[in-house]
Amino acid sequence: MGSVTRARTLVVRSGGWLDETPGGYALRLGSDRRARVHLTIDEAAFRELIADPGLRVRPGGGWTARSGPKPTAGKAAGQPGAVEGDVEVMETDGRSRRRRANLTPTAIAWLATRRDAEGRPWLSPAERAAGERLTRDAEMAQAGPSLTLRWDALPRSGSGSAARFEPEDHAHRAGRRVEAALTAVDPRLRPLVEAVCVRGSALQAAEGQLGLRRRGARDLLKVGLQALARHYGIG
Repeated sequence: MGSVTRARTLVVRSGGWLDETPGGYALRLGSDRRARVHLTIDEAAFRELIADPGLRVRPGGGWTARSGPKPTAGKAAGQPGAVEGDVEVMETDGRSRRRRANLTPTAIAWLATRRDAEGRPWLSPAERAAGERLTRDAEMAQAGPSLTLRWDALPRSGSGSAARFEPEDHAHRAGRRVEAALTAVDPRLRPLVEAVCVRGSALQAAEGQLGLRRRGARDLLKVGLQALARHYGIG
């Protein structure tokens, strides 16, 4: 039984839950973090579980299987591959309100936890900050008033425009910031930066989708993130 299949079985049938760790995601069956780790999965496997059976934020921290039937395609249930939960959002009137949002760890946040053979972080603080800023703007560009993700609101690589937006000003402005940031990246690197920072693809998956040399995407991504950092004036 593969690790994803086993993890799916434990989460769905045995009430297991996932806890983020430096080495990936630990699957536990007990009620808290003192419970024994039955299985550790990587980012790619975690994203497979997000798609099937679907995950929700666990009250005590971490994630467990989403209760109820799976949302079907085309319904307003957020994006496949997202973990929805509540966050505090500061509104334009200065009041704080709870909104629905995607709580999945970003691809950039996960890459920032990786280290090379000499123990050095894969990403510098400036590279991480630039990537996460683009990710936040991309999520805002996709969001309506409820912060439910819409997949057709993102700029498309090579389109030359900021695609389609709902009339909400905050989404429109965020979309323009996304387009400006992506334009600041070398056109040869833009598809990779867009895949990881905007669409949330795992680095290995982006390599395969874009036909890049195995293990070669990290260095290319770093160059793209450095261009973003210069665009944002970070570092």
